[in-house]
Amino acid sequence: MFSSFEEVRKTLQDDRFAERLDKPLAFWALPNDRRLPLALLGRSVNDLLATPFDELTATRGIGQKKVCTLVALLKRVTEDTPPGKTMLPDFEQAPVKKTHQETTNGKFAPTVVSEALWTEWRDVVRTHQFGSVKLGRLAVSLRSLPTVIWHTPLEFYLDKTLAEIRSLRTHGEKRIHAVLEVFFEVNKILSALPSQTSLTIQLVPKRIHDVEEWIDRVLASETTSLSVSEIKQQIVIPLIDQIRNDLDPMVADLVEGRLGIDTEPQSVRAQSREVGVTRARIYQLYEDCAKVMEVRWPEGEAKLKVLMSKLLVKEKNKASAGLLSAVFDLCYPDSERQAEENSDAK
Repeated sequence: MFSSFEEVRKTLQDDRFAERLDKPLAFWALPNDRRLPLALLGRSVNDLLATPFDELTATRGIGQKKVCTLVALLKRVTEDTPPGKTMLPDFEQAPVKKTHQETTNGKFAPTVVSEALWTEWRDVVRTHQFGSVKLGRLAVSLRSLPTVIWHTPLEFYLDKTLAEIRSLRTHGEKRIHAVLEVFFEVNKILSALPSQTSLTIQLVPKRIHDVEEWIDRVLASETTSLSVSEIKQQIVIPLIDQIRNDLDPMVADLVEGRLGIDTEPQSVRAQSREVGVTRARIYQLYEDCAKVMEVRWPEGEAKLKVLMSKLLVKEKNKASAGLLSAVFDLCYPDSERQAEENSDAK
């Protein structure tokens, strides 16, 4: 093991690693690493390299297996790929329970996010100036993101290390994992883009993008007539799918019934009897849909208003405009009218 330590020490003396040497060894540790040399994690890489090998092995709590881990961590410092994309040797890792989130198939795995990888993700967000974008705008599903941080901008986390985030009183592991997943998804897209370019991009949910693109084409065209079928296929169904992605699927089913996608439109009274809850509860679930659109598609209110104005020009669009109006009222309800409806439902 002495020869391995000396080999990595010699490698790290190269000038290209100079900026990494002042960071503590813990910077390259992963949450699922086993047999970490805890007594050495707080020391800088430079300090460890300057310490004789015999002195390191004589440190209390540092046995042969932890020396192996020490060397493996130091080798990580030499890698261009941040830790989290590479792992310690198998004999130094605990068996990791496989889930639907594994790095081998490109999906998010919170157990392999190190401080170094987290720093890379933050730098990418800064470079492309996405700090003001809200977490809820970018989450894979809002079901995995606590409601209280839907409107929290990414910049809230940009100046915090993982250790500092974990020390926040309101952030347990579930919330931290949800935040990390957002950064992971953003990094997958932005890291492939050049940092210096005259072009920029917007990150929006795919369904929302498709709806917006279709509305923009209609508004730019001379079309003044749209069928109910077109409104359903191009606007209503994609928005319901987005709600199904972000809320309990039961809410999406209620919306389908309320708007009459496959049947005659259902009343709130009928839905409350069918589901076995009060009408007030049904209205609360519909309010959740509005909260989703508030963070997923805040621009939708203005776009739908313009489209409705265009449809109302022709009498033959009455049914289409009626359906679009029902969708609008669901996604962007008037606060005073909503309060009256909720009051009547109690």
